[in-house]
Amino acid sequence: MDVKNAFLHGDFKEEIYMTPPSGLFSTPSSDVCKLKRSLYGLKQAPRAWFNKFRSTLINFSFVQSQYDSSLFLCKTAKGIVLLLVYVDDIVITGSDFVLISQLQEHLQGSFHMKDLGSLHYFLGLEVHSTPAGIFLHQHKYLQGIVTLAGLQDGRSVDHPLEVNVKYCRDEGDFLPDPSLYRQLVGSLNYLTITRPDIAFSVQQVSQFLQTPIHFHLAAVRRIIRYLHDTSSRGLFFSTGSPIRLVAYSDVDWVGCSDTRRSVIGWCMFLGTSLIAWKSKKQDRVSKSSTESEYRAMSSACSEIVWLRGLLGELGFSQLEPTPLHADNTSAIQIAANPVFHERTKHIEVDCHSIREAYDACVITLPHITTEFQITNVFTKALSRHRHHFLIDKLMLVDHPASI
Repeated sequence: MDVKNAFLHGDFKEEIYMTPPSGLFSTPSSDVCKLKRSLYGLKQAPRAWFNKFRSTLINFSFVQSQYDSSLFLCKTAKGIVLLLVYVDDIVITGSDFVLISQLQEHLQGSFHMKDLGSLHYFLGLEVHSTPAGIFLHQHKYLQGIVTLAGLQDGRSVDHPLEVNVKYCRDEGDFLPDPSLYRQLVGSLNYLTITRPDIAFSVQQVSQFLQTPIHFHLAAVRRIIRYLHDTSSRGLFFSTGSPIRLVAYSDVDWVGCSDTRRSVIGWCMFLGTSLIAWKSKKQDRVSKSSTESEYRAMSSACSEIVWLRGLLGELGFSQLEPTPLHADNTSAIQIAANPVFHERTKHIEVDCHSIREAYDACVITLPHITTEFQITNVFTKALSRHRHHFLIDKLMLVDHPASI
């Protein structure tokens, strides 16, 4: 469904000079007129549009989510209706079909809108509904990236980055024009919405947007060749999956050779379905692998708390503590036992929020062996066998016909 605000139209620049209509003043005047509507193109126009849209929904008994300001929901005796808005595009879903029809009529009375029917394509995401579940992928978007890189007939590779290769700054010839590199990396970053298997690879090449070298561009082209060979792959959300949150956290200590900072990775599953993940370089140097693991667990814990709140708001409260799997026993002991003062006194207080979550039974901290630590795929480049072994556990599958 595509929604457009009735009064946001035209093409104006930030600096606008308007002449009052003839007849407004009988004699020349220095009076100033107040414009009561936001002109399209001014920086306050998006806020005015969203406030109008928000008030329209609230007047229709919808409530704005406390955990996502773009999400609105309404619970009735027949079920729940959810509305997600992004700029002027919205998705409506739920189990109360009567309320959905009434909502559509209400929105049509306030906005110029076009009903696009069942959800199949949204902001570059392709959606396929099957009896077994929902499949998300970005095949069309990926084809555009391949064309932009000129790799339609290029050779394929079976894993995105070479193993044991460190990507550094200033160790080669700079690209004379980095615009193509920046376009490709930006496009790949958006592609990670449905391709978590390239999250670490894109994180690595994103560090060199300012001054990329030819070696960095070669790494980007390798990622695209890997994607071109697996263009029909995407995320599958099974209808039979239990509504239970499970998390994994890991880190590659001193993973960045330039800054000596570690690369963290975490992922969250709702049953068997992957719903959240991250691959990111830490914002400071950790003095030990235990400290870096502890910081990664704290970051994952913050996401768990947010997801538990959102799920509870949707009617799927997590009654049991969420398991956060980690492979570092020392970090687990620090989180579960506040006695290690000498080893933790230099760690900032905000990282210790994981202790409160542990004590409040929001999370548990089961140990998992490194062999089965799924988040390795978010922290380092892996061999072909190891890479495919781990992404199989992320519920990344091919087109629904093969499910």
